[in-house]
Amino acid sequence: MVMDDGKNQLKRVGAPGLDDILGQAFPVLDDGFVRVVDYMGADESIVQAARVSYGRGTRQVHEDRGLVRYLMRHRHTTPFEMCEIKLHVRVPLDCWRQWIRHRTASVNEYSTRYSEAIDASRKTARDEWRRQSSDNRQGSGEGIDARTGEHLSERERELQNLAREVYAERLAGGVAREQARKDLPLSTYTEAYWKIDLHNLLHFLSLRLDERAQHEIRSYATVIGNEIVSRWCPIAWEAFQDYRLHAMCLTATECAIISQASSACIEDALATARDAGWLESDEAGLRHNRERRECEAKLKTLGLAVPWKEDANNVA
Repeated sequence: MVMDDGKNQLKRVGAPGLDDILGQAFPVLDDGFVRVVDYMGADESIVQAARVSYGRGTRQVHEDRGLVRYLMRHRHTTPFEMCEIKLHVRVPLDCWRQWIRHRTASVNEYSTRYSEAIDASRKTARDEWRRQSSDNRQGSGEGIDARTGEHLSERERELQNLAREVYAERLAGGVAREQARKDLPLSTYTEAYWKIDLHNLLHFLSLRLDERAQHEIRSYATVIGNEIVSRWCPIAWEAFQDYRLHAMCLTATECAIISQASSACIEDALATARDAGWLESDEAGLRHNRERRECEAKLKTLGLAVPWKEDANNVA
């Protein structure tokens, strides 16, 4: 490796694929969007930081790819922090509440103390209403029938229109903007500049692209990942999908059960599950156990039978 002695002029690392879409708004939901305002670094910046070198030199692209994948695979996060991106987003307030929980970013949000609130609210189509999930307290499940959905959407329109009308009356009557806004619904859109480094952005995406994430914020995460990060740092994005997004993390208990079950040692697998407290039962059958259910999903993905379902007679 050739070290930089400080005498060479460094050139800005760019991402041509991202340059092509700078400032372009990608629509999300009914009136939201995401667009890239600016960025710093790209895949090459990750490699430079890891090697502390001044440039590509005689290295090959496949060597850079191998290094980025190694760093991602072994969770060496600092080199990914060398890349930063600034996004301009338009998002409903209820979705923004989840978004802003990711605190490892610099944020400047549209202020309804200085300006009138954005005159747009997230509308829910009659076929978009969802029931509360029966097994996930913070999530949704199957859809609600169209007839009921039509009624809910009409009531939504009435509520949003009334809230906006009252807000406008307050402003017209001289009420301060900071107070007039207080009854606006969470469906109201807000806008923000959101600057974050690649490492923390990928963490955001790993959580918000999860199938258990709320549909609305998952829609934004999908656009950010597929339309922006894929153009910005394609090698890192590929590695992220391989080693995090579509990968599987196994606990020690799960490793033991999978090893035992795949070796036809069903009794041992059941004993491991019992020791973990997964097979406690009552009159209704096995009690709810989140870890057990997560393990069942992983076994299904791997094409393996669930020991306690395959041989129920052995479940105490």
